[in-house]
Amino acid sequence: MAASSAKRRHKVRRRADMSLLGGIRPPIAVLSALLLSLAGITALGFGRAGEESVPKAVMTSQQRFAEDGAVAMRASIDESAADLARTAGLFNAGDPAQPDAVVDKIGSVYQKWVGTAVVEISSGRMLAARGENVPVAAIDTSKLSEKDGLSPRMVRLANGETRLLSLQLLSWKGQPQQLLIASSSLRFPGISLGKFRSIAVIDSTGRILSSDGIPESEQVLTEDQRTGVERSKKQLSAFAKVAAKRAEEHPLKANDPGEGGYLGVSGSLRGDTFQGDRAVAGYAALTGPEPGKGTVATSLGLTVVAMVDVAEDPTRVTDPLFGLLAAGALLLIGALAVGVLLGTVQRPLLRLFLESRRLTRDDLTRPVSVPRFGEAARIGQALERLRRQLLGERDDAEGAGGPKSGRRGRIGARALLAVSGILLLVWSAPMLLLLNRADATAVVPEQITNDQRERTDTLSDRVRRSLNEGHADLVSVAGLLGERTSPEDMTKVLDRTRSDHSRYRSLYVRTGDGKIIAQSGESPRLPEDKKSENKDGHPFADPITVLNDSGTEPVIASYAELPGRDGSTVIGEFRIDFINSLLKRPGLGEIRVVDAERRVLGGNTGYLAFEKLPSARLTELAAGTSQKTGISARAGGIVYRDGGGVQVAGAAPFVGGGAAKSLNWMVVSWQPAAGLAIPEYSLQNRTVLAGLLGITAAAACLGWLHIIVVRPLREVAKQAEALADGDRRTVLYPRHHDEVGAISRSLELLRQQVLEQRKRDGAGATAPAAAVRAPAGRN
Repeated sequence: MAASSAKRRHKVRRRADMSLLGGIRPPIAVLSALLLSLAGITALGFGRAGEESVPKAVMTSQQRFAEDGAVAMRASIDESAADLARTAGLFNAGDPAQPDAVVDKIGSVYQKWVGTAVVEISSGRMLAARGENVPVAAIDTSKLSEKDGLSPRMVRLANGETRLLSLQLLSWKGQPQQLLIASSSLRFPGISLGKFRSIAVIDSTGRILSSDGIPESEQVLTEDQRTGVERSKKQLSAFAKVAAKRAEEHPLKANDPGEGGYLGVSGSLRGDTFQGDRAVAGYAALTGPEPGKGTVATSLGLTVVAMVDVAEDPTRVTDPLFGLLAAGALLLIGALAVGVLLGTVQRPLLRLFLESRRLTRDDLTRPVSVPRFGEAARIGQALERLRRQLLGERDDAEGAGGPKSGRRGRIGARALLAVSGILLLVWSAPMLLLLNRADATAVVPEQITNDQRERTDTLSDRVRRSLNEGHADLVSVAGLLGERTSPEDMTKVLDRTRSDHSRYRSLYVRTGDGKIIAQSGESPRLPEDKKSENKDGHPFADPITVLNDSGTEPVIASYAELPGRDGSTVIGEFRIDFINSLLKRPGLGEIRVVDAERRVLGGNTGYLAFEKLPSARLTELAAGTSQKTGISARAGGIVYRDGGGVQVAGAAPFVGGGAAKSLNWMVVSWQPAAGLAIPEYSLQNRTVLAGLLGITAAAACLGWLHIIVVRPLREVAKQAEALADGDRRTVLYPRHHDEVGAISRSLELLRQQVLEQRKRDGAGATAPAAAVRAPAGRN
């Protein structure tokens, strides 16, 4: 029996000698490594928060501006191609039309083409032409039947300008086939450049096809201005070469993950300085509206480059002293916290581990070195009592030099962990909540405010043009619905128009007395049998209007009168989702379309129809921007500072002609400056991040220590006290193969030794009594 017990003790000792994979050392070591790493990151990272004299927010804004230009260019080219194709289809579906009538009709409805022409394909003879001379010689009519023979193509004129030619066939039974050609320039529709910006569209080789914003040398007055013009042209050409090369990259490689919002290749570039100004540019390749979906415009291989000069401010570079001081404070506080853990938790536990192993080797001569407080003190007291019991000494509170049996460490290991956590919180909490707050000191670069205003103005013009395009479509349809067109044929035309354009929820033909005779799409929201509202017999006063002033969704409708049908009109109701889709541009924050009464009609985020703008300041900005300065109102931008932080806002009214002019709508946008990569906010974000990392490191490592060490240690303390108090039946099992587990195994061995000693003492007491009784019985 004794040999078996010795064998078990030897086995347990071998397991105790194994390498400790867990235990108290790894959490403290990991905490030390994390704090050292965080101190290094703090010392090195804070100095870089504002080291660029041109803030990253300005660079990103130029990228977004170029993306806006690319979106506008792509939408314009695709819309022109679709309009020409639809118009040719409508002519082909009707009776043969004279070439002059075709080009006149196109010119009266659409003003987007600089020149139109009709050519007889078989002979090459020019049948009709309007506007600028169309370079017909650049088209090989013998290849029109080939694949992509009718695809748009770019032609360079003798004066160096580039024209985009769109082609469609005009075919009627019994007549020679004709080619309809529309020529357009590659200029940007409705892009607001401001005072100092230039923009260009380039081809795949980096050649500038069209540019705007840089005056010609003969248009400036002084020699310095001419020097600046020449420098701007050279810089734009240099940017164009780099942008064309980068446009060949894959979008996922060209754009930083998380920046989002644009499906194609885009980015920003830094140029040279001139008289204290740094040239910066954004570029964006034309891409489709959906991933993997190409369009007519994307097949041309065009890229947009937008350039602006930004004043550099070398004084904005962040002083690295704060990072060094914060890192030094973290090293000091971290060393103190780790020292508390090493001195009050790890070292006493390791000492107990060694003391318990000594007792299991029958080394009972020396008293147990008992720690001063906590669970370690309780276990040390229990080990000392067990040592005395194994020696056969009296186990009482006043034993020779022994500790008092009733002593309990009031400060436990959990309290020590809390002390270390509080020390680390002393550093992390101010970093997270107090230091480097930017709202009061942030300087928003003027270029950011300008870009917010100009991009909002561009977006406002895009919405206006889209509504005008919708009205022009209705005028084109109305012109083809003659007196003899049956309701069935009208429905076919309406179905074709609605399938070609996603902007309409409903199209219908309505007579002067309110009767609907043809319809496509959803049910009309204009009440039937409602008499015309104006003296001309039209269904509503303006060509485009909002039919309701309450409800969950505004009903926006447009009409065009059918010639020769006694007040009949074709009416199109726009999808509000179509208007909202135009507003989804990254980098502008929240965007709203409001009417003349400042009521919200659409937006890029959640909103309630016909509600007011969310703040009085935005309402004031909208009201002030709508005031005319000179001929028309102008877009405005402003920076707000209030209790809610710093905001950059812009507002732009509808400016320009067309049917949408009478709406008096405007687009309002705003975003918090905290979301921009401005040096002060970058410094604040890094400070908050450092505080979060400090709290995370402390919570993770101290939590790890509590789960792996402290909780099992408290349980072992209870078991050790119970064993010393006489509980010999409870078997002690280790939870983990670490220091606490080794102490549990040692206590189990001591329990077995105490049981063996009790058996030996019991056997020694019964043997002499039997020897005395035996002789007495024989006498």
